[in-house]
Amino acid sequence: MRAEKILFVAQEITPYVPESEVTWLGYDIPNVAIEEGRETRIFMPKWGNINERRHQLHPVQRISGMNLIVDDTDYQLIIKVASIMGTRMQVYFIDDDDFFGKHLAGFDREGREYEDNYARSVFYARSVLETVKKLRWTPDVVHCQGWVSALVPLYLKTAYAEEPCFRDCRVVYTVCPSQLTKPTGEGAGRMLEYRNANSSCIEEFGDNLSTNDLLKVAVKFSDAVSFATPNEEVLAYAQQIGKLIMPDGGRENEFLQLYDSVWSKDKPIIKED
Repeated sequence: MRAEKILFVAQEITPYVPESEVTWLGYDIPNVAIEEGRETRIFMPKWGNINERRHQLHPVQRISGMNLIVDDTDYQLIIKVASIMGTRMQVYFIDDDDFFGKHLAGFDREGREYEDNYARSVFYARSVLETVKKLRWTPDVVHCQGWVSALVPLYLKTAYAEEPCFRDCRVVYTVCPSQLTKPTGEGAGRMLEYRNANSSCIEEFGDNLSTNDLLKVAVKFSDAVSFATPNEEVLAYAQQIGKLIMPDGGRENEFLQLYDSVWSKDKPIIKED
């Protein structure tokens, strides 16, 4: 059985931000999926170094304006969209002035790590899932990449598990390079609370998550894992809990095979007469 509808929840995508291993990962895999005829939706944060005029971002009014509460504070969700020239890729951008509009990814221009990176990951995860609900679209596989999307698998398997558009989806998580070092701070469990997503979901890691702990949370709630960069601690955890692991990072076409594998797992195979 083939996974026909793929949701990409990316951290960074070229050409919107300076090129890196992470940005090309966010570009290459969905591009190959589209070329293979798979219906896709692609999301990334609207980081503060994205030139909206150059890349022709424009707001999507019909799915913007929702307020999400993170740590007892209301934040307004703004959705923007743009197309990558020379491809059939359309990207939805999650925006909010407090979290993304004036912020870069992880660190400011002086190299200082943002204090609210964990809160941004909470807001980003819920924003993507709420937007997909508004689009009334049902993905077969959700592929999350990078630290900012690390809570998406948790929410999919808990708070959004019974939503019709996510009930049957499978989750793939890619561990990407990260230089973040600051822990989440006390209250990580409280901050992610929504429906049945709560502190019990992360209790094995404590309430002050390190960066690797956050990645382990993503691994715990995913169906399969890949590594864009070696991370021995997170790899050992994935092996310990018996996750399906793609060796050596994987090539684009191998990811499509992985999607099909996790999508078909535990599903009946319908044979033609």
